[in-house]
Amino acid sequence: MAEEKSFYMTEEGKKNLESELHELKTEKRKEVVERIKTARDFGDLSENSEYDAAKDEQAFVESRIQQIENMIRNAVIIENTSDNPDVVTLGKSVTFQELPDGDEEEYTIVGSAEADPFEGKISNESPMAQSLLGKEIGDKVTVQTPAGDLKVKIISVS
Repeated sequence: MAEEKSFYMTEEGKKNLESELHELKTEKRKEVVERIKTARDFGDLSENSEYDAAKDEQAFVESRIQQIENMIRNAVIIENTSDNPDVVTLGKSVTFQELPDGDEEEYTIVGSAEADPFEGKISNESPMAQSLLGKEIGDKVTVQTPAGDLKVKIISVS
């Protein structure tokens, strides 16, 4: 049997997943079942687009439930136990400046399960995070991106 993937996340990220799972199991499942029941009453299921849409949604909900249960079961909680507070590690926020004279940007490096670039949270598996992990304040780092190499300087770590 294949080894299960670990999902790195903060305690807050795990609680958010547990909350989503609870909502899917207690509310969303019931809503979808009601939609299926209502759609069945429309008659011939072979030409019933409402029924097809409800069944598709049911499949999505059940798939998401399995996905979340797997992530929670294989969760590894991120703890900032680094001896050196100036080193970029999982769970820390890092501010860097694009070189030679670009803007400063700040991201928190989290596990893939709770990554959200729009919220300033990038996955530890992303090229940016991979390049920054283990580096210190003042280090200049080259990040390989699909658009080409990006040079940055680490300004702060918190």
